[in-house]
Amino acid sequence: MFGRYWSPHSAWLEPFWRLQQEMDEELGEGLSSSGGIRSLPRGSFPAVNVIQTPEALQVYVFAPGIDASKLEVSIQQGLLTISGSREIEPREAARYYRQERFTGEFTRAVSLGEEVDPEQVDARYRDGILQISLKRREAAKARQIEIH
Repeated sequence: MFGRYWSPHSAWLEPFWRLQQEMDEELGEGLSSSGGIRSLPRGSFPAVNVIQTPEALQVYVFAPGIDASKLEVSIQQGLLTISGSREIEPREAARYYRQERFTGEFTRAVSLGEEVDPEQVDARYRDGILQISLKRREAAKARQIEIH
C-alpha cells in the first residue's frame, strides 16, 4: 500500500534529493556524507552489488577505468576484500570546477559468512565490471527432506 509513496524516485521526494545534492556541493564531506537516505556514503568506491542464489553468491564490483592488474581480491575468515587504485592524470592547464570521479587507493569488504567455499572462487574483469562468483558449501545448500 505504501510502496509507491516511498519509492526513491517519487516526485514528492525530489525537492529533498535536490537539497541533499546542494548540501553535498556546499559542505563537501560535511553533514550529508554520513549516508543519510543514500545506500552508500559519499565517496564510496567502487559500487558493489551482491546477489545470492541457491548455488552461489555473485559479487559485482563496478570499477570502470581501472586496469585489472591494479585490482586485488582476497578472502579470509568469511570476508571478501577488494582493493586497488585508480589514477587519473591531472591536466596542468585546466581548472577543475568540480571533480567527482574517484582517484587514489580504495578497499571494499563484503562479509560472506560461513556458507561460502573459499576454494571455489572465480573472478573476471570485463568492461569495467569485476564479477566474483563464490560457490556455496554443499552443507549450506537447501535440501528437500522426504517425510515418511
